[in-house]
Amino acid sequence: MQTITIRILRCNTKSFPSAVSLFPPESCILSVQTDNERTEAMPPTRPAAKTAAGGAAADTALQAAAPRADIALSVPVLIADRRKAVILTAGGEILMPKPSELGRFLAQHMPLVCHAPATAAQLGISPFAAYDILEIFAFVHPARFCLPSVAGVAAALDLPVSVTTTEDQCIALLESAQHLLAALTAESPTEHSDPVAIAAMMGLATAADVSGEDNGGQSNAPSGWPWAPLILQALDKPHGHHDRQTARAGTKIWNRLQEWAEEAPPPPPGHESISAPESAAALQELLAARGGNTQPRAAQLSYAEGIVPAFHPRNRENLPNTVIAEAGTGTGKTLGYIAPAGAWAEKNQGCVWISTYTKNLQKQVDEELAALYPDAEEKKRKVVIRKGRENYLCLLNLEEAMNNPAAQNNPRYATGLGLVARWTAATRDGDLYGGDMPGWLPSLIGWRTSLGLSDRRGECIFSACQHYHRCFVEKSQRLSQRARIVVANHALVMHRTALSHPHDVLPSRYVFDEGHHLFDAADSAFALHLSGREAADLRRWLLGLESETGTQMPGRSRNRGLKRRLEELIADDEKAQHALDDALDAARTLPGYGWQKRVQSGQPKGLTEGFLQLVREQVYARNTNGRDVFYSLETQVLPPIEGLYESAYALSCRLRDLSRPLQILINLLQDRLETQADTLASDTKKRIESVCHSLHFRANLVIAGWVDMLGCLQSQTGHEAFVDWFQVERIEGREYDIGMYRHWVDPTVPFAANLKPHAHGVLVTSASLTDDHGAEGGEQNWNYVARQTGAAHLTEDGGTSAHRLQLPSPFDYAAQSRILVVTDIPRDKTGQIAKAYAALFKAAGGGALGLFTAIQRLKAVHARLLPELEESDMKLYAQHLDGLDPSTLTAMFRMEENACMLGTDATRDGMDVPGRALRLIVFDRVPWPRPTILHKARRDYFGRGYDDRVTRFRLKQAYGRLIRHETDKGVFVMLDSRLPTRLTSAFPKDVLIERVGLADAVNIIKSFLQQNNEF
Repeated sequence: MQTITIRILRCNTKSFPSAVSLFPPESCILSVQTDNERTEAMPPTRPAAKTAAGGAAADTALQAAAPRADIALSVPVLIADRRKAVILTAGGEILMPKPSELGRFLAQHMPLVCHAPATAAQLGISPFAAYDILEIFAFVHPARFCLPSVAGVAAALDLPVSVTTTEDQCIALLESAQHLLAALTAESPTEHSDPVAIAAMMGLATAADVSGEDNGGQSNAPSGWPWAPLILQALDKPHGHHDRQTARAGTKIWNRLQEWAEEAPPPPPGHESISAPESAAALQELLAARGGNTQPRAAQLSYAEGIVPAFHPRNRENLPNTVIAEAGTGTGKTLGYIAPAGAWAEKNQGCVWISTYTKNLQKQVDEELAALYPDAEEKKRKVVIRKGRENYLCLLNLEEAMNNPAAQNNPRYATGLGLVARWTAATRDGDLYGGDMPGWLPSLIGWRTSLGLSDRRGECIFSACQHYHRCFVEKSQRLSQRARIVVANHALVMHRTALSHPHDVLPSRYVFDEGHHLFDAADSAFALHLSGREAADLRRWLLGLESETGTQMPGRSRNRGLKRRLEELIADDEKAQHALDDALDAARTLPGYGWQKRVQSGQPKGLTEGFLQLVREQVYARNTNGRDVFYSLETQVLPPIEGLYESAYALSCRLRDLSRPLQILINLLQDRLETQADTLASDTKKRIESVCHSLHFRANLVIAGWVDMLGCLQSQTGHEAFVDWFQVERIEGREYDIGMYRHWVDPTVPFAANLKPHAHGVLVTSASLTDDHGAEGGEQNWNYVARQTGAAHLTEDGGTSAHRLQLPSPFDYAAQSRILVVTDIPRDKTGQIAKAYAALFKAAGGGALGLFTAIQRLKAVHARLLPELEESDMKLYAQHLDGLDPSTLTAMFRMEENACMLGTDATRDGMDVPGRALRLIVFDRVPWPRPTILHKARRDYFGRGYDDRVTRFRLKQAYGRLIRHETDKGVFVMLDSRLPTRLTSAFPKDVLIERVGLADAVNIIKSFLQQNNEF
């Protein structure tokens, strides 16, 4: 095996002529020699023991392997936080430059860093060129996750290195780079990837670029990806492929992916029941497969046996067997439902869909299914992860991006595409969101070359695409037809059932985990927004990508609108072609390029923009908070301002002109499916069916819904099932969208109506369903649960016949936790709130999560809190500020036991951090629902106590993040003194709740956590 070594070269005037003179003597902390000489501090601004340890680590790293001069990485290493930057020069010196000195240094040298954008943000400087360890990690180990930190990379590579000190981290970065380059020498080209071709493309390589000439890391380095020359040398191809055709073919990663093949549809599943003993036996097998104790806990066994009615045969049409099961944290709920689900699926040769709300739980369920199918190949066949089409990489998008001229002349663009190409060859299923793509990668390479490569607007051309038989979405759909377990999400299940017909064959068994979120998921899935952005997206779907003047932009068939997608299917049908022309003509009434600027300036173009301008005027005219309010503005639709009635009528007429020809197209295409069933190719049938589904969704659900909304406005009468309002959406004070909005008062009505024709058994489960300690209990409580989860509409008696199961948590919450309400912090004084967070976080020694009900308060507190925590050497992560997705931030927080983190509701609902890494939760305010028009309607509909129930559930969810294991200990703090006593019933009964001042809270936290040996 070839050995790759990274050497730290002595600093000299040839390689770094200004490295020594750039900084004053007091900037130098220690000098690391490349021989066996001892290191010494100069001057001794740090403890001698610390610098000596750093020097010893440096000696060890430098002598780890014999150097190879042709692959020597002679660049400085940069480690930074918001207080300081530390540089290990290529000559072996440790420097701590001042901000002005750092800027001059980075203008002349490209350092080795970990996450360059985050490093620049921490230092408060502009982005700079660098050797980013995460980029080469993503190249060498695509589709493999690591935490985006020096420690995270080292841990992922199994390197036995210390990262305690800043000097340690410098050495760890060097060793990680050495390890990654060495790993390339062992890589043999596979049928899925050609690293030589991809690295050469990323480097925008010329012969001079990859000649290996030493430029000393100066700013005249190769214009492409800086790692490319080193990677090509490591692969013994310093000039890339000499054959241009081979090099070109090597970047076409889509041609190397395995194709799927059509198969006969599977037979329908059987109808045999699963008994309680069978479920218990299946649970024991799962526990045995995981290792350890094979006897389930009593509560877990009761759960697995209690939910089996969901897997009994259905006795009446449209009345699925429905089970509502609440299992407290620690019950072992996931394995508890996997046991009967897996047993039923194997016994009946059928499929169970497990649906979650958060991506974190979707991934967790997938991991737990390894106990059901320990053999990786069997699991690959029988377990499928399903998400909406917009979550997956589109290979046609990737091909177009690779053919874009920017791939040959834009280094950032080429780098991003190269890393995505490597990932494409290695990914399990092409999932860009929450799958095996590292959550930090989009923040490195940009949205355009990562998440932007998905099919976000439903522009897929299906079998007309040359990549159809390699498409990740199509492959996933076909695998799910033969799978035993499909792990999906609530939104996808609702979308599939909404677009289905009663005769469609869909799964018959559903497990809805995180069932307390079904109401919110349905609210989002079945809402209608006649807004500028929604209407503009529909115009693009119909007409294709257009320029500012309204002319069509060049591009592949997907970007050229419905006409290009349909032309092959209706080439010989004159009636269909006329209908298509009529639809495209009517589509021009929808908002086009630059609509928002025209509406805001009072110069609308077309009927839709004219309507939106009047909507905007009504919102601002009736707004009582002023134009400077930070959040979105809304108002009731009635009575309309002058001109709005006429505008709505004209727009509704034109939308009907758009809907009619689309319906004609649907009918003609469906007729072709029936009359030519024996002659149409399978791919053509699939394409027609997909187009019909897309047309049906837009014509009969979206456009027809818009027409009905406008009709209510014209008649000036409301619809009792819906809530309509006008809104100007804002993000951080900036207008984002304008429109008329419609939501169901009870969105579980359409959810249940769409699910009932297909479902034979439904399990709705969660750790937080009931509100036993609220003002209403017993039967009324369960009736409310049934209404919130849709169970009331899945049964014929309002949910009374649904099977109910409630199992408490096995945790001793009274012994494991305390709850404090701080009474002396003003809720509107950001400075005092930040001081309180700092005092509480320090009292716990870290391991703290700060929850906020508003992003703006989170940001304001973060700005004041960060300096205080840094003075105490405590790391602070923040959702919405660190540029990383919540799951990656949570993973980083979980790894470091003394770190702190700030987040909002996404963190509150999706975090799972067992152990001492989370021992304190601080909530800034009582999480009351926002007093919106929609909320007011639901409060009237669900009756007395609705606000309290919603708030208690939020508090219950927040407290539920604290204790995740029987050995966990922690304190929950509410900073809002206005927390009513009636809401404290959200917490476990026996936990001590104290109302105290901040000083007492600090002492209680210290005493409780020290008593329990938490720090």
